[in-house]
Amino acid sequence: MQSDEDSVKLARALTERRRHDEALAALAALEPPLSQGREALYLAAVNQRCLKQDAKALDTLEILRQRDPRFSRLYEERGLCLAAMNEVARAIESFEHGVDLNAALPHSWSMLERLYRVAGNAHKAELAAEQIAMLRRLPPQIVEAGSLFCDEEMAPAESILRTYLRTSGRHVEALRLLGRIAHQRNMLDDAEDLFQEALLVAPTYRAARADHARVLIDQQKYRLAQEELAGLLRLEPENGDYRALEATAWAGLGQHERAIDAYRAALTAAPGWSHLHVLLGHSLKALGRQREAIASYRAAAASRAGFGDAYWSLANLKAYRFGDEEIERMRTEEAAPNAQPVDRCHLCFSLGRALEDRGEYTRSWHYYERGNALRRARSVYRPEHAESNTRVQIEVCTAAFFAARAGVGARDPAPIFIVGLPRSGSTLIEQILASHSQVEGTRELPDVGRIVRELEGRERNPDKPRYPAVLARLHPGDFSRLGERYLSDTRAYRKGKPLFIDKMPNNFQHVGLIHLLLPDAKIIDVRREPMGCCVSNLKQLFASGQDFSYDLESSGRYYRTYLELMRHWDKVLPGRVLRVHYEDVVEDFMGSLQRLLRYCGLDFEPGCVAFHKTERSVSTASSEQVRQPIFHTGISQWRHYEPWLGPLKDALGDALVRYRE
Repeated sequence: MQSDEDSVKLARALTERRRHDEALAALAALEPPLSQGREALYLAAVNQRCLKQDAKALDTLEILRQRDPRFSRLYEERGLCLAAMNEVARAIESFEHGVDLNAALPHSWSMLERLYRVAGNAHKAELAAEQIAMLRRLPPQIVEAGSLFCDEEMAPAESILRTYLRTSGRHVEALRLLGRIAHQRNMLDDAEDLFQEALLVAPTYRAARADHARVLIDQQKYRLAQEELAGLLRLEPENGDYRALEATAWAGLGQHERAIDAYRAALTAAPGWSHLHVLLGHSLKALGRQREAIASYRAAAASRAGFGDAYWSLANLKAYRFGDEEIERMRTEEAAPNAQPVDRCHLCFSLGRALEDRGEYTRSWHYYERGNALRRARSVYRPEHAESNTRVQIEVCTAAFFAARAGVGARDPAPIFIVGLPRSGSTLIEQILASHSQVEGTRELPDVGRIVRELEGRERNPDKPRYPAVLARLHPGDFSRLGERYLSDTRAYRKGKPLFIDKMPNNFQHVGLIHLLLPDAKIIDVRREPMGCCVSNLKQLFASGQDFSYDLESSGRYYRTYLELMRHWDKVLPGRVLRVHYEDVVEDFMGSLQRLLRYCGLDFEPGCVAFHKTERSVSTASSEQVRQPIFHTGISQWRHYEPWLGPLKDALGDALVRYRE
C-alpha cells in the first residue's frame, strides 16, 4: 500500500508531466494533516490552475496563506491565477508580495515586467527587467537554492549548493548561501568560516560582509562585528541595516547610550522596521529609562498587528500593567488563525503575565502553559544530555585531577563569577556588588561558553561530548593561555575598575574549568528555593537558551542536576565557591552583604546598601526589580500556581529540602 509521502511524490511527478487530473486524484487520497501541508496544498493549487480552475486554486491558496503566510511561491501561484482572470492590479500586488519575501523568483519577475508594461508603469518594468538580468547572470542552481532558502527549505537548498561547489568550484554566492543556511541552523562557527571564505573570493561583496557581521554579533564577538560594520558604514553611511547592526553591537558591549543613538539613526533611515523599536526599547530599559522604553515598545506594537515581541517586552518590564483594551487586543491577535508561532508564543507569555498581575491565576496559567508548549515545540532540549554531562564532570574532575594541576592558569583576581540558575536572584547580587567602587558590573559574558565550544570541537555529539574529558589531555600551558585569552577578550566590557563581574548563570557547569583557567577568581553560587526558582523560569520567555525551563518535569530535573554538580564542586574544591541563598539575602540583608564583601576581599561601602540607586546598564529580565529596594512578596508567588505544579514537585523530589545543604 502506498504511503502518504509516496502519494505526494507521485503528485509532484504527475504535475511535472502535466497529468493534472491524476495529480489531483493522488492528492485527494491523502489523509490529514499531510493533505493540509504546504506541499500538498501548493501542488493542488498548481494543478487546479493548469486545469483552468482558477477560483478553486485561489481558495486552496488562501488556506495555504493562512497556514504559511511567508511561503513566497503561493503568491507567485496566486498572481498567475489572477493574471489569467485579467485582474492585473491584484496580480501585480501578489507577485510583489512574493518577490518581497523571495527575490529569487524569476517567473514572478518576468510576469511583473509584463504586467507593469500593461499597466503603463515603464519605470517599474525596467527595474523588474534588471532583476531578471541579474538572476540570469547567476548559475541556475544557485537561483534555485536561493529560492528554496527563502522558503525555509534548507535541506534541498544545501544539497544543491554543495553539489554545485563540488562540480564547479568556489562561487561567492553559493558560499554565502551556505553560510546563511548554517547561520539559520545556529551552526555559528561553520557560518563564520563560510562567510570568511566568501570574502576571500570577493572582498568587496558588501552583502557577504554584512552577513559576516550578523554572525559575529550572534556569537557575541561584538568588537569584530564593529570592525566589519565600520568599513560598510564608510561606504554607505545612511544604510539603515548597517546602522541597526552597529547599534546591536554597541548594546552587546553594554554601551547603550551609543546603541540608542544608532538605533534612532537606523529608524530614521528605515522607519517601518518594527523590530528596531523593540531593540531601542531594550537599550532604554537597560539604562532604567522606563518611560521611554514603554513608548518604544508601544510604537513597535502599533507598527504591526500581532507583533508578539512588542507585547512581551512590555510584560517583561515587570512593573508594567496592561489595560483592558491591550489585553483584549492580545487575546484577539493570539487567536488569529494566521498568527505566526513565534508571535503566538510571545503573546501567550504576555497574557500570562497580564492576567497574573490581575490575580486571575487560572486563566494566567492557561496562557503560560500554552506559551511553554509552543516554545518547547521549537526546542531539541533533552534532560538526559545535561544529566550525562554532570556524570562525566564528576568522573573526570576529581580532587586528584585538580591536585595534579595545581598552579596552572592565569593569576589574576579580577573576575567575580556569579553562577546558578536563571531567576535565582543573581542579578540582585550583581547589582549589590556592582554598587561598590572597586567592582565593574558587566553582563552575562559568553567567553567561558566560547572556550568550552572550542574544546568540544566542530563535530559535536551531545551523546558523546569531548568536554570535559578533553581537559585531561590539555598541557599545563594551555590553561594559562586560555585564562589569559578570557581576560583579554572580556576587557571590551570593562571600564578600568580592579574587579569585574561575569554573571553568566550557566557557568555553574564549568566551575572546574574556571578554577583551572583563573585560580584566583571568585565564584559565587546564588541559589533560590526550588519551587520559586523553577516557576519563575516557567513564566519567563528567554531570548535564547535555557530550553530546560519550558517544561515542568525538565525544570525539576535540571534543578536536581544543578544541585548534584554544585555538591560535587564543594567536595573536590572545598571553600572555592561561596553559596548565597536568595531567601537569606531578603531576610538578613546586612549579614549577607558582609559575607559577600568579606569573600570578595572588599571593604564595606554604603552604596552597596543603596544598590537600587546605582545607575548602570542591566540587561537581564530582573533589570527593573534591582532598581527597587528588596521586597519579600516574590518569595511565595509560586503558590498561586500550586494546583498545576504536581509534575514539578515529583521531578524535584528530595531537592525540595536538600537545596539547603
